Amino acid sequence: MAGRFFDEWQVGDEIDHPIRRTVTETDNLLFTAMTHNTQPLHLDAEAARESEFGQILVNGTFTFSLMVGLTVAETTMGTLVANLGYDRLVMPQPVFIGDTMRATSKVMDLRASKSRPDAGIVTFEHELVNQRGEVVCRCLRSALLKRRGA
Repeated sequence: MAGRFFDEWQVGDEIDHPIRRTVTETDNLLFTAMTHNTQPLHLDAEAARESEFGQILVNGTFTFSLMVGLTVAETTMGTLVANLGYDRLVMPQPVFIGDTMRATSKVMDLRASKSRPDAGIVTFEHELVNQRGEVVCRCLRSALLKRRGA
């Protein structure tokens, strides 16, 4: 399903995104290395084993990026002008290698763009949930979307 135009959304619309994704050791290692994050909790199995978690923690910025990525197809694919910002980002539970993630989205606010009559701003609340039903990441995302026919 392609993303929706601004005028096709209503406050309260909810989506359970169909694609799920299991986080692998390779995901965590590559993302951590590419972003030059030297936190031992993400890279060093021995250091992680000695932590309160007892195992490697998945890089939080990967978790956030995965959450947004899992939501794109049904929200903004083909209709996005620009992401304007992310607010109230929280990670209430850790993510571990082997966890399987699914995402949900809810429309929290809609407003017409004052500077672009061909677009409007949709504020989504995105949540990422693991296989145990625990929310591992949540944020508000403001996206500037095209209007239909514009």
